[in-house]
Amino acid sequence: MQKDASYYIKHLDLERHPEGGYYKSSYTSDEAIDTFETSRKLFTSIYFLLGADDVSHFHRLKSDELWYFHGGSPLIVHVIDETGNYTEHKLGLDIENGESPQVLVPKNSIFGSSVIENGEFSLVGCMVSPGFDFEDFELFSKKELLALYPQHERIIRKMAYEILPE
Repeated sequence: MQKDASYYIKHLDLERHPEGGYYKSSYTSDEAIDTFETSRKLFTSIYFLLGADDVSHFHRLKSDELWYFHGGSPLIVHVIDETGNYTEHKLGLDIENGESPQVLVPKNSIFGSSVIENGEFSLVGCMVSPGFDFEDFELFSKKELLALYPQHERIIRKMAYEILPE
């Protein structure tokens, strides 16, 4: 039986994420660490699913985020690093064709993701350390990013919100 996105959304009990796609927390460490002038869990992990027509809109975290491929179509993780350089990372299992089963997004990078063209959905895991907290999550509008990185207009128009959700 072929499993589609709706199968994983239902059986993993995923819900809509503000950046786009669906997610569910899968683990939060018991240990905490003092950072960002407050305490954060040592690490957190989620399931994250993007459908073919979804994008994970450009956002930034104060922590490193490690992405793991679980299934479906390969995913592109789009990253604008702290120095303004843009990189595409292919998350998937076709290593001979440039995909990697895991991708690191360094802290303070602006990033988002999209399903590879003609793909159906991507199911991944994301581990954040120090642990994720919505206080450390920053979404961006096209206007904000185009002012900072006009050289990346094409990808910003694809990956950033026109108007930020409330």
